[in-house]
Amino acid sequence: MPKKRSGGGLSPTQQAAKFLGVSVLAGAVMAGIALPAVGALGLAAKGSVESFDELPANLKTPPLSQRTTILDADGGQIATVYSRDRTVVALKDISPYMQKAIVAIEDARYYQHGAVDLKGILRALNKNAQSGGVSEGASTLTQQYVKNVFIEEAGDDPTKVAEATQQTLGRKIKELKYAIQVEEELGKKKILENYLNITFFGEQAYGVEAASQRYFSRHAKDLSLQQAALLAGIVQSPSRYDPVNDEAEATKRRNTVLQRMADLGDISQAEADKAKKTSLGLAPSQPRNGCITAVKGAGFFCDYVREVFLNDPIFGRTKEARAKVWNQGGLTIRTTLDPQAQESVQSSIKDHVYKSDDVATAATLVEPGTGKILAMGQSRPYGFGKHETQINLSVNQSMGGGAGYQPGSTFKPIVAAAAIEGGTPATQQYSSPYEMDYPSPVSICNGGQWRDDPNNPTKLSNESESEHGPYRMKQATAKSVNTYYVQLISDIGICPVVDMAKKMGVQRADGAKMRQAPSIALGTQEMSPLTMANAYATFASRGMYCTPIAIESISQRIGDKTKSLQVPKSTCSRAMSEKTADTVTTLLKGVVEDGTGQQAGLSDRPSAGKTGTTDNRYAAWFVGFTPNMAGAVWVGDPTHKRQMKQITIGGVYHDLVYGADTPGPIWKDAMTGALEGKPVESFNLIDIPDGPKQKGNGNGNGDGKNGGNGGNGNGGIFGGLTNGGNTGGGNNGGTTFPTPTFSIPDNLFQGTTNGNGNGGRRG
Repeated sequence: MPKKRSGGGLSPTQQAAKFLGVSVLAGAVMAGIALPAVGALGLAAKGSVESFDELPANLKTPPLSQRTTILDADGGQIATVYSRDRTVVALKDISPYMQKAIVAIEDARYYQHGAVDLKGILRALNKNAQSGGVSEGASTLTQQYVKNVFIEEAGDDPTKVAEATQQTLGRKIKELKYAIQVEEELGKKKILENYLNITFFGEQAYGVEAASQRYFSRHAKDLSLQQAALLAGIVQSPSRYDPVNDEAEATKRRNTVLQRMADLGDISQAEADKAKKTSLGLAPSQPRNGCITAVKGAGFFCDYVREVFLNDPIFGRTKEARAKVWNQGGLTIRTTLDPQAQESVQSSIKDHVYKSDDVATAATLVEPGTGKILAMGQSRPYGFGKHETQINLSVNQSMGGGAGYQPGSTFKPIVAAAAIEGGTPATQQYSSPYEMDYPSPVSICNGGQWRDDPNNPTKLSNESESEHGPYRMKQATAKSVNTYYVQLISDIGICPVVDMAKKMGVQRADGAKMRQAPSIALGTQEMSPLTMANAYATFASRGMYCTPIAIESISQRIGDKTKSLQVPKSTCSRAMSEKTADTVTTLLKGVVEDGTGQQAGLSDRPSAGKTGTTDNRYAAWFVGFTPNMAGAVWVGDPTHKRQMKQITIGGVYHDLVYGADTPGPIWKDAMTGALEGKPVESFNLIDIPDGPKQKGNGNGNGDGKNGGNGGNGNGGIFGGLTNGGNTGGGNNGGTTFPTPTFSIPDNLFQGTTNGNGNGGRRG
């Protein structure tokens, strides 16, 4: 076996073999392109690999993507989107320095050779044989241009991109053949212009104009010598020579280009030396197109529209087909986004949660009965910088979101709906102790049962020790009593809840199946804000669930013609009876009037909703609705690491975060602005009897108006309830009790005089 020389190079035998191999390859290439060295027209002869008549004519004009415009519901522009961030410019609008720099570093003999540089091939073959590797290429600018056309046609399909760039003899031959045709039909200047407009310069910039704006915030025609040299150097390896991420490597590459220009006589050595001493002088700017430029914080909604397009079969039978239409562009997409609602959501978010906070918030508003998404926003802006993200915190993972967040007690109304729809009265009462073991067994779907470990039963408790029953559904919902809802789901079984959730479009954000366990009643399955907002819209629309939609219409311009495209429509179906929906609405109206959600209640119109806070304060929610709008607000750490304990959010310190004190006010402000000027509509409420009050535990010392001070009294069903007909007893007062018109046994009521009885429960 031949030995390497001591210096590490190839032995004479290896060198000869290597040179012979690449020479054979060169011969194969020359054979593959027939006679271009003698006469390019030889390729049109019968029997060639592929006749010129079969070559695609679109190589004359690259199939560059067109602009797509996304509009809100009123026709206002949200954003313009390109599959490639590119602005095409004429050669006269490109700095002469740039033209010279790209030729110098990529194809110094560009103006001396044809489509194929035979001298360059031989030089590269010799140099590569000497180095024992591939240290120099031989592709001309024309060949590189053709390859970029193939890449452009491949779009974002990784398989097609790989095919367009694979280093095979067949692809090289095809590339050379097309290069010959392009040289004949376009000429050197037009090819250079097209090349500079199509090539990739890194940092999402395609074409020299976009690259000039990205790195220097100036037009390509204004590029200085050193700036042009930097951009020209990037082309060979945009990631390696990225000046934003590796200034030292980019500087070395720029100086290589400058020296090459001096060696070729494009500039003097003095000019090159002076330019080498300058800094890179970067002045980066954000992309001027794409969802990152969306107005009113609608970048994530813009991205959701894109996801809808790429995932819905109505736009193409395969994902590849849909991507091709999207990349081709020329679309005008009118969406469901209400500009007033969107502005209100973003304004509320900005007031309550800072983008630099340890936690984030996301909010989504929808229209009941239509499924239209009216607003979608979050505190961390759409972008690539610090405190920015490209993850849409409002939607499911399959649509560009995360894995979701536990909705906590905002899931309880779904349990209530399942129970009521199945025949459980809204007056159902349970003992609802402060703490208890999970009931076991509990029936699940397919006739099975969930069973807890009898040797190590799982315990659950309410938020406060003062929360213990007995409770009926109305009070348990207002107070968000965990033990009540676990007792309820153990009675009706888990399957009705899973079925009701499905009818309401409620699914896990990560796409997994719902886990069947009694804890589902407490909101342990991760959901997205859009899912929860649309589910509550079902209550607002009196039991009709409508799938969410974001697109109203699409037109596409191809050449000078415009055509309309079909768009997905919302599908509405009955999830529950009107009576069930109205009953749940009545329960949730009580939450914002007398329960945990009072800080979220709207002052100028009827509203209903539910708070939710998860174990360890990883997430807090408020989900609510009026008759004509529903919305969900989530606050938490998207990475599920930061507990919301002893935390400052939006400049406000919290020992513990609750759904009522942070998501609630965000929801209230967002809805107030979104509904301003809209009709005030009423709910269809159901009379739910309160039933007998539970025995009081307080010492009701007070005048019956402001409540007692707590303590322990004796006997009676009601304690410290009234003082001459006024409310009283307990911390937040009891309820008015009318003077009875029938005989009442002694000691049935305690402390009816001056409130000196067994204090009332918290209201």
